[in-house]
Amino acid sequence: MGKKGDRLTAKSTLVAEDFVRRLAPLGEVSGKKMFGGFGIFESGTMFALVGSSGQLFLKVDDSNRKDFETAGSDQHGRMPYFSLPDEVLGRDVEPREWASRAIETAHRAKAAGGTTRKGRV
Repeated sequence: MGKKGDRLTAKSTLVAEDFVRRLAPLGEVSGKKMFGGFGIFESGTMFALVGSSGQLFLKVDDSNRKDFETAGSDQHGRMPYFSLPDEVLGRDVEPREWASRAIETAHRAKAAGGTTRKGRV
C-alpha cells in the first residue's frame, strides 16, 4: 500500500509471498495486491501490509504500539500500521509472535466495528 500512483514492485511481491509462507502456521494467511503493494490477511481480516517499496507493516493499537515504538519502527502514514523491525525479519519464530499480536489487534478492531488508531480501539 503505497502512495497514489505507486506501482507494484518485484521486491514487494517477494516480501509479501515470503511473509505469507512464513506465517502459514498461524491460520488462513493470504495476500492480496492493493494500491501498489499488498494487504496481508488472516481469515479475511487485514493485519499487515507491504508497501510498494517492500517494507512490511503490522497493525497496532494500544496493546502492542509500545513494542513497535521501542524498536524504532516507522508508522505507515496516518494508518495504524508500524514497520516490523529489521532484526525481527531475519528470524523464523519471532516474526510469527509479532504477527500473532497484530492478528489479535486486527480481529479486535473488526469486532469493535472499526479500525484502531492512536488512543482508540
